[in-house]
Amino acid sequence: MPQGDKSKYTEKQKRQAEYIEKGYESRGVSEPEAEKRAWATVNKMHGGGKKGGSGTGKSVNKQPARKGGRQSHR
Repeated sequence: MPQGDKSKYTEKQKRQAEYIEKGYESRGVSEPEAEKRAWATVNKMHGGGKKGGSGTGKSVNKQPARKGGRQSHR
């Protein structure tokens, strides 16, 4: 799998990254940078792409997605 390939992500993860990317773009971040940040956030939340085997039932860490909004409203 080449670097940057998104085929190993679930549809939910892809939707989340798209939504996060739009949020960054609306705040004036360039499109390539917004995409990088969005996928970094999804990776931090889910620990990467699809998971198989033991430990698949772990909950999603939502803190990375909440962090930006919480910081900006202080």
